[in-house]
Amino acid sequence: MGETDTSRTVLKITGEDREHFLQGLVSNQVTGLDKITYAALLTPQGKYIADFFLVPDGEAILLDVAATLAPGLLKRLTMYKLRAKVAIAQTDLHVIRGLGEPPEGAHQDPRHPAMGWRLYSETPGQAPHIDWDAIRVAHCIPETGHELDGESYILEAGFERLHGVDFKKGCYVGQEVTARMKHKTELRKGFVTVDVDGPAEAGATITTEDGKDAGRLTTVSGDKAIAYLRFDRAKGPMHAGAATVTWTP
Repeated sequence: MGETDTSRTVLKITGEDREHFLQGLVSNQVTGLDKITYAALLTPQGKYIADFFLVPDGEAILLDVAATLAPGLLKRLTMYKLRAKVAIAQTDLHVIRGLGEPPEGAHQDPRHPAMGWRLYSETPGQAPHIDWDAIRVAHCIPETGHELDGESYILEAGFERLHGVDFKKGCYVGQEVTARMKHKTELRKGFVTVDVDGPAEAGATITTEDGKDAGRLTTVSGDKAIAYLRFDRAKGPMHAGAATVTWTP
């Protein structure tokens, strides 16, 4: 059995319009949902509101989201519901996570194989013991509260690499801005994994050798970190407090 992730809340979406309802809202394909899918809800301006996993569950879809975002997301989804034949409710399901051989009924994390599996259970798992931050940092996997906030764009956060956006699906909220960033512009900023030599803390400003602002550290794990960088300035050694920061594109 894996460990309980107490930082997550599971919503359940039922009703005959559940796929159609979500299809017009989120960044990934929901029509014909037959496996766990990573997706996001955006503002009309293309900025991040929430990221989550959508999991087919018989005649329902489970939505696995950070507990801090769950109340606001539930309220927003209810606002969007209008006359759609759907019902949205919070469940008491536990999110169980683990590495290695997945138990029956578990789902491989769709973002990256290193993130292991997820299971949705009425009974809790073990106490946390896996250093998920170290895994996230190694593979540059952003998380709400650390990297993702209301100013984030999902392409800067690597959602294409993490299988969290489908450019072939129809319209959804924020789709126009996301598509334009994909096809008409070159990303100038984004999250990357950097090497850190010396003491550093999340939130520290990263500066170039000549003192220009190059970004910030978001999650630090050992001698590596996730950083939000301006790519045009992230060349050569940089500094975050007393630490030296380097990035290899």
